[in-house]
Amino acid sequence: MKKILEVCLSPDLGGLELYMKNLTKYLNLTAVINKKSRLKTIFEDEKIKHFKVSKYNFFKLAKIIDKEKIDIIHIHWTKDIPTVVLAKFVSKRKPKIVQTRHMHMTRFKSDFYHKFLYKNIDMIITVTNLVKEQIEKFIPKEINLKTVTSYIGVNTPKLLSNKEKENLKKLFQINDEFVVCIVGRIEEAKGQHLVLQAVENLRRSGVKIKTLVVGHFMNENYFNNLKNNYPNDVFTGFVSNPTDFMQISDCLVLATKKETFGLVLVEAMKSGICVLGSDNGGPLEIIDNEENGLLFESMNNNSLKNKLLLIIQDEKLKQKLSLNGKLKADKQFDSKKQFEEVKNLLENI
Repeated sequence: MKKILEVCLSPDLGGLELYMKNLTKYLNLTAVINKKSRLKTIFEDEKIKHFKVSKYNFFKLAKIIDKEKIDIIHIHWTKDIPTVVLAKFVSKRKPKIVQTRHMHMTRFKSDFYHKFLYKNIDMIITVTNLVKEQIEKFIPKEINLKTVTSYIGVNTPKLLSNKEKENLKKLFQINDEFVVCIVGRIEEAKGQHLVLQAVENLRRSGVKIKTLVVGHFMNENYFNNLKNNYPNDVFTGFVSNPTDFMQISDCLVLATKKETFGLVLVEAMKSGICVLGSDNGGPLEIIDNEENGLLFESMNNNSLKNKLLLIIQDEKLKQKLSLNGKLKADKQFDSKKQFEEVKNLLENI
């Protein structure tokens, strides 16, 4: 069996980083993370074998490659490509490099520097077909880079009892309002302001409604402006159990301007919650409009307001979308199936 090393030197803690952690744990692999990574505590608590290096320390990474007798390096953060390519050249083993591409590609990579980097990548696994198309467009064809799509999956969440739901609602002073949930890092690109404004417009028209904003802020000024402008809504801060909050909500909205995939949509669908997403990027490959969720015009709070009104006024529609969403997520976006698919791709490169 080939020895695989997971590498993610991102200092952040989001979907990309947690995906790498979950894959490492499921396949019982070894990982290399950033010394300053917010993943450190999680890796230690869950007793996942890992090494810590500084962001650009390719010499130490090369030593790990040789010591652990690594055959394949699997990277996730695009900024790690130069570090990993240099580590490959310094190491004695010269492992193959595979990237899972979690982000859009928007520029041509035809200059000498990028051509050199991508010639040293053996395969890119893309999280959507759109990202695959972008890579095939922007990376020169003469590099002959193998690309394959593998949709990210999630575990089936632990379902809360009715009593647990009621207790969580009481904790955040949620009564009989229609609850719209947003989960993710709080920053302008994620579009929380758009959702809050759509909900506020509905509230002013007489709808009993509340937004539940789940996640930590990236920009304190943006976060404080939201809290000041929307005092009737709930801001939880960072939580380790976001699917619990989805389960006390009527729907989940993903309003990111340009979301590569949209993992929170899949988590909500698996939780049996109705989902709404903007009509670009990843949500287009997750939501079949009016069949298992609703799509609204990107960055248009009036379009979102109208779609929310559909499920507020039609409980049967909301239930149909929720049920069909769960059926699709269970079939197409299961983490164990996807991890096995990635394992097979890595071992057969």
